[in-house]
Amino acid sequence: MFIKYILLLVFISSQLFSNNIKKIYYIDSDEVKLNTIVKDAPSDINLFKLNTLKHSKKVKTKDLISLLKYYGYDSYKSKHKYIKFIKKSPVDTSRIELALKDYYKQNYQDIEMISLHVEPRSYMVSIPDEYRIKIKKNNYLQNYGVLSIQTSKKKQIFFNYTIKASISVFISKIKIKKDTELSVMNVSKKRILLEKFRARPYQDVDIGAYQAKHHISDNKILTIRDIVELNLVKRKSDIYINMNRDNIDISFSAKALQNGKLNDIIKVQKSNGKILKVTVTGRNKAEIR
Repeated sequence: MFIKYILLLVFISSQLFSNNIKKIYYIDSDEVKLNTIVKDAPSDINLFKLNTLKHSKKVKTKDLISLLKYYGYDSYKSKHKYIKFIKKSPVDTSRIELALKDYYKQNYQDIEMISLHVEPRSYMVSIPDEYRIKIKKNNYLQNYGVLSIQTSKKKQIFFNYTIKASISVFISKIKIKKDTELSVMNVSKKRILLEKFRARPYQDVDIGAYQAKHHISDNKILTIRDIVELNLVKRKSDIYINMNRDNIDISFSAKALQNGKLNDIIKVQKSNGKILKVTVTGRNKAEIR
């Protein structure tokens, strides 16, 4: 009984996911058919015709949903105000796709590509043999974007692309206060679909090496804006100082007057009040160099 219940939930969730209308549809002909959106619908029902000059058509989402309801499909919805249908251009984009894959792999060390689609922003039947590919610096932060190619004649041709891929990220398990050390108690590693990030997500957080840069809410993907290197020495803490003179090691304790990360030079105060500059070498450890 329990297994049947789980299978029912999986079926319902898959149906809900599949009933979301996408923002852009690339089609093979000049006609938008019902089965373009509803995969198991009859293939002989036409919804729209594309503009013959632009080879595309933009429709209001509410009008499309009304039309789907007319044909008996009333569970479809979309978060977009408009839906665009574009005829696929018969051009070879394999070189561009390869460049995109390399670009995303450079920014995500363990990315797993599922699918990639590249289309010219306007319909065309061919592209030049020689060109240079230009991808914007921060395109990797989302799963869609615009890139361009520049021909030998300095002409720019723009392309839309969408990518489906999964990456590993670190997510806060609880609310984390500023300056708190990151550990298995407050963060966990998770694999998610690449969608849209506000900044580069951390993919390799060494436990015991970082701390929260500010207050972090629970269930939040950690990015370069959220964490910094861990302070191995904290202000007002007692630390051990090592000094080597004439091959003789001398150790003593002192009070840190500043926070310090690995290899930071900070000021400490000895018990006699003398202030020294030391280099942080570990947790609550430093040396005079």
